[in-house]
Amino acid sequence: MARLLIVEDHPLFREALESAIRVALPDAEMREATSIDMAIGLLSSPPRFDLILLDLSTPGTTGLSGVIRIRKTAPRTPVLVVSAHQDPRLVAHVLTLGVAGYISKSTSKQQLADAIKVVLRGEVHIDAGAPCAGTRRGRLPAQDLLKRLHELTPQQLRVLDLIRCGLQNKQIAYELGISETTVKVHVSEILRKLRVMSRTKAIIEMEKIDFVNLIGEPRTRTPVQARGDDAETLMTAETTTGHEAPLA
Repeated sequence: MARLLIVEDHPLFREALESAIRVALPDAEMREATSIDMAIGLLSSPPRFDLILLDLSTPGTTGLSGVIRIRKTAPRTPVLVVSAHQDPRLVAHVLTLGVAGYISKSTSKQQLADAIKVVLRGEVHIDAGAPCAGTRRGRLPAQDLLKRLHELTPQQLRVLDLIRCGLQNKQIAYELGISETTVKVHVSEILRKLRVMSRTKAIIEMEKIDFVNLIGEPRTRTPVQARGDDAETLMTAETTTGHEAPLA
């Protein structure tokens, strides 16, 4: 029996994903996480999962740092990103992190079911016609930063996320249940590995992998609702500076 972890904070979207999973794997065991921290907790204890379905916009992450934290915690578990963000530049960045697949939330349930089967076979799945091949050839603007972030430990990545949220060492120590001295050691290592001199510079570096900066255009969201069981696609769309795209 396959065990899958759904990392998605929107209840309607979780239901849509569960429905698609049932199409591919009727007997699958599913667990849910509504934040990156919750997902990390589930991944840190046995038994292991066979596949992780991850929404890039899940709370507890800045841009692509959530993908990195998940990959660090469960490096042998394939990750299938299911996201509303379809800009080829973002897709290319995510693929450099070693995910097993990237698929749009606007896809049909059957297409998602097929993607799940492909990834579980050990192959990589990308939406048909995704215009990312050309983007991957050149050097990506945030590629060096992503490489440096990969050098951080899971705990250092968590500390970095809390730094970005504006927490001081004492507050970070409380949040993580560790000593303030340990936090200082983590901060020093984070600054060294990111090759920056201050916390402010580290925050500025993290801004580079936020979705708006990776895509290079502003976003505005409009309320949406999931479609019924008889709908062909998983969910409806949002407005993005004049272009239509699915909502994360």
